[in-house]
Amino acid sequence: MTQTQPNILLIMSDEHGPMFSGCYGHPIVRTPHMDRLAARGVLFENAYCNSPLCLPSRMSFMTGRYISNIEVWDNDSILATNAVTWAHRLRAVGYDAVLAGKQHFVGPDKLHGFRTQLARDPHGDNRHPIYPWREGVLLAKQPWQGVYQAGPGTTKEIEVDDEVEAATLAYLRDPARKEQPWAINASFIAPHFPLVAPQPYWDLYPPAEIDLPTLPPGHLEKLHPVYQRMRTMFGLIDYTEAELRRARAGYYALITYLDDKIGRMIDVLEETGQLDNTVIIYTSDHGEMAGEHGMWRKSNFYEQSSRIPMIIAWPGHLPEGRRVAETVSLVDLVATVVELAGAPAVAPLDGDSLLGLARGNVADWKDMAFSEYLAHGVIRPMAMLRRGRFKLNYSLDDPVELYDLENDPGEFKDLGHDPAYAAVREQLRAELLAQWNPVTLEQRIRQSQAERLLIRAATAGEWRPLVGESGLPQI
Repeated sequence: MTQTQPNILLIMSDEHGPMFSGCYGHPIVRTPHMDRLAARGVLFENAYCNSPLCLPSRMSFMTGRYISNIEVWDNDSILATNAVTWAHRLRAVGYDAVLAGKQHFVGPDKLHGFRTQLARDPHGDNRHPIYPWREGVLLAKQPWQGVYQAGPGTTKEIEVDDEVEAATLAYLRDPARKEQPWAINASFIAPHFPLVAPQPYWDLYPPAEIDLPTLPPGHLEKLHPVYQRMRTMFGLIDYTEAELRRARAGYYALITYLDDKIGRMIDVLEETGQLDNTVIIYTSDHGEMAGEHGMWRKSNFYEQSSRIPMIIAWPGHLPEGRRVAETVSLVDLVATVVELAGAPAVAPLDGDSLLGLARGNVADWKDMAFSEYLAHGVIRPMAMLRRGRFKLNYSLDDPVELYDLENDPGEFKDLGHDPAYAAVREQLRAELLAQWNPVTLEQRIRQSQAERLLIRAATAGEWRPLVGESGLPQI
């Protein structure tokens, strides 16, 4: 294929909620390079992951399929080696498709279509616990330690991200990039916990000046049963204000640390004369609660957990400084990458290309995102459907949640039982259940859990979940 195909620099972070960045309106978090990318491209204001957990979200992202369609339930699930990924599709039409850093491939196949891995992925070698739903709600042995760990310093994750940056910059500078179209997935761990940041970045955010989560009086006592159980299972207590400020400072510092890496990658594209023919995409696998609604980590459908940043810049081909309000998700981004490359539509995709929407010439966009959560922290299948201004959260045998995000962006007023919204609730519930059967899905997941536990017992002797000090997985 010819070099008329655009190069693709796809930057993926881990656990970055978009509301914690300058271009999405945060008054404190400094992201000048994300802001620069947004100014020269298209920013999607309401983009969602298709599962708010690392491995399922990333396998959905790699295949462009919903997780129930590829049976990747949790952080122990293995993507089938014959699953078609966007890396396969791009290489089939002449791209050099490579990976640098985390993509969380936990099985024997560490590439899934990429030609090579340029840097380490420490999470791909982890042996993740399996939490069988048959055991019900488990009580954490102690409070989640991530809040207490926040501070200045370095970690294995920082070292890996520095290696990912170095490998990506070397790849972009290599004269071989002139020989064929390329696509690199530069995938960073930041701003995922541990909330430890290099001293220069920590110093940008004095904890005393950091904002606190928004918690209206009585809100925690009125949390939906799903979140009450999750707080119990994850050890999420009511931390002190000082602890909250310090932990959020660490999170903000890691975001700025990541932002500087984005800036250096853009600079190298400019230095090497590749900027004009390169599509730059920035996104994340899911968000981070950062104390909002009394929650940390992810694994739920609140905006901080399930919404993600998504920016696409392509000089001369996409508008500059455009902001798109319509709802989209990561499977749509995959369809976009496939269209950009001119790759064949051999295997199915669950998303639709965003190029027309980005250019403003699509009048009937679906304005919808679907997300599932089927892993630890819950005991039944959960799913979210956002269409337009409304978001419906469904948990099997629990009360349904409904939020009007236009009038209640903080999700503090659950309209699930409001008679005035009964028609909206039932319409969205019917639409969700028409494509998603939680009863049969639960049977499949419980069977998968039982089979995987049996394999572990057979290969490693009598086995129980390997857990961190909090009683929960550290990923």
